[in-house]
Amino acid sequence: MTPVELSRTVLRAVRRAVDDGELDVVVPGRTSVTPPGPGGCGDYATGVALQLARPAGQPPLRVAEILRERLVRTDGISDVVVTGPGFLNISLRGTEIALVREILLSGHRYGHADRATGRLVQLHAPHEVRAVVVMDAVARILRSQGALVRTSCAGRPEPEWADILGVDIDAYGTPDAPALPDAPAPLDVDVRPVPAAPADPTPLGRDAARWALLHPALHDLPRITADHLVQRESNPLFRVRYAHARTRALSRNAADLGFHSEPGDADLRGAQAAVPETAVQDAQDAQDAQDAQDAQDAQDTRDTRDTRDAQDAHDTTALRHALADHPRILRAAAAHHAPDRLARHLVTVADAVLPFLAAVLPRGAEKPSAAHRARLALAEAAGAVLAGGLSLLGIDAPEHL
Repeated sequence: MTPVELSRTVLRAVRRAVDDGELDVVVPGRTSVTPPGPGGCGDYATGVALQLARPAGQPPLRVAEILRERLVRTDGISDVVVTGPGFLNISLRGTEIALVREILLSGHRYGHADRATGRLVQLHAPHEVRAVVVMDAVARILRSQGALVRTSCAGRPEPEWADILGVDIDAYGTPDAPALPDAPAPLDVDVRPVPAAPADPTPLGRDAARWALLHPALHDLPRITADHLVQRESNPLFRVRYAHARTRALSRNAADLGFHSEPGDADLRGAQAAVPETAVQDAQDAQDAQDAQDAQDAQDTRDTRDTRDAQDAHDTTALRHALADHPRILRAAAAHHAPDRLARHLVTVADAVLPFLAAVLPRGAEKPSAAHRARLALAEAAGAVLAGGLSLLGIDAPEHL
């Protein structure tokens, strides 16, 4: 169940409570579900009970209990807990499996609209490098959401904008200059971010230059420096591209080990410590059975502690939330013509998946298990989101880095 589907499920619970006479309110047109805040639990939380308490004339906790009774009986929901003044904390059944399967099925198009909406958007930018790059990215994102987009620039595009930065502009000129054969039609959206001038981003190359222009908010001055080229953790672009390259490397390494991805429970909190086969054989061959048993007990204790540490370090909750939020981010970036929202989201996904990647493949004599296949599927899903997002920003997602 995606966040959008869960939001609809919550509204259906409100409608059933109204039909049953337990709530006397107007069913809202929409409600939001978000990852739980401090003190929350489960997969998602909603404050719809707080929203409805005043019009219903009932305490928020009572409204929350009314809705909880209906939500826990819904397919796909395993538990609902009321916390604080009336927040509903919802745990989903099979959330990760369905999410990963959806992403792997959609690939780079995860979060895209299923069909064209028929909406025509005409974008126009001044003759300035950041404006045309932002316009190009906005056009890509709008098209991913089903819009038809036409772009134009106030002046003839510079050759390097297309050759180096990969900008594609449909027309140039202004509506009041009909002498130009490619003059644009009446404008819909004027794209005017804070200019990059006098800095020239083209020496950075396509990927770093586009990131430098798109990652900051449109009202912020872009930083055009060689820092965007360095391959270290302090560079957000490097982290995003490195995370994608690592996911692709894991797929190749898994193939070499003879297994492939399969959506399942990848959360390491549910993983069991693997005992190498040699440990059993060593115990059998030991001359002193008691000493061997003591040694095995000590090893089991260390394995349990190491596994617990790994579980604490590699909880997949943040990653699952980031992946599930990707469609909403794309819709928001399209609605507000803000590619920086997508760029920052990709950094969030990368930072969530990088610590997890070290636990994907089996180690030593450990054999690939269902848990390894599930972790690989989750890593590949993250890689698909990163590659698809970078593509919408006009940036390459390398297989090797």
